[in-house]
Amino acid sequence: MTLMIQLVTGVFLAAHFTASTAMAFDSVIHILRDVNFGWLMQNIHANGASMFFLCIYIHIGRGIYYGSYLYKKTWNIGIMLLFLTMATAFMGYVLP
Repeated sequence: MTLMIQLVTGVFLAAHFTASTAMAFDSVIHILRDVNFGWLMQNIHANGASMFFLCIYIHIGRGIYYGSYLYKKTWNIGIMLLFLTMATAFMGYVLP
């Protein structure tokens, strides 16, 4: 559910974002001030990222509790997905 919220709000924000060094910050201000419910979408998107990672960490904790780390291939794929998700989130955090 949190991933779907991230995708929907991300597409909404990307539709109004200008990806140039001269206009990036101004487009964020435009989204927050001028676009209908832009401030709400930005806040949902920002807080949704934290909720998404909270769900991931709960999932990892459950896997550790139940001993799922014993299934090496599955565990390693999950860890790779965690790092891929962290890299994707970092790219989103460095946007203005």
